[in-house]
Amino acid sequence: MRFDFKTMAKPFDATVMRRPFWNSVSSLMYCSSSASSSSAMNVLKTGDVLKQARIFSTSDIAGYSKLTHDSNPLHFDSERARNAGFADIPVPGMLVATLFPRIIASHFPGAIYVKQTLDFRSPVFVGDNIIGQVQASNIRQMKQKYMVKFVTTCFKDGEIIVIGGEAMAMLPTLAMKQVDNHSSESKDFGSRTKLH
Repeated sequence: MRFDFKTMAKPFDATVMRRPFWNSVSSLMYCSSSASSSSAMNVLKTGDVLKQARIFSTSDIAGYSKLTHDSNPLHFDSERARNAGFADIPVPGMLVATLFPRIIASHFPGAIYVKQTLDFRSPVFVGDNIIGQVQASNIRQMKQKYMVKFVTTCFKDGEIIVIGGEAMAMLPTLAMKQVDNHSSESKDFGSRTKLH
């Protein structure tokens, strides 16, 4: 994304980038803050879980490789994949991890992804049913926006954790947008569920 700072209402000031904003983001990771006191069903609260499912295909791997120039032969050659200890050709872990920003941005258009940690625990293969899940663990209001920490997890077969981690995103609002459930590639499991 390119910005033409000459056409912006205010001229770009490089000192803005030196503000301690990014330093304050890491300190928010350990803050425990409750969400808005509103009881509306469409407002994100601490503990809320958002999910989407996806089955990755060989064309998804080819498209990812073309876009990222990641031509690791493990993702294209079954013999090399087997020699490396895989039962089949694995889907690139970073491709699977794209479920996290997809879930957040689809429910909160305009969200700004600030941080993501990833722990790749088990391989994903073409045809596996993968469920991506984000759970709001901390919510903090910052002026007109909200800094939200999410626990991020991808499951295979409903129980095997394939990716774990945490994300931090700045949301323009806590009001959740309803997601269209008619996509052939992903399925939204409702706007919100609770973990018990």
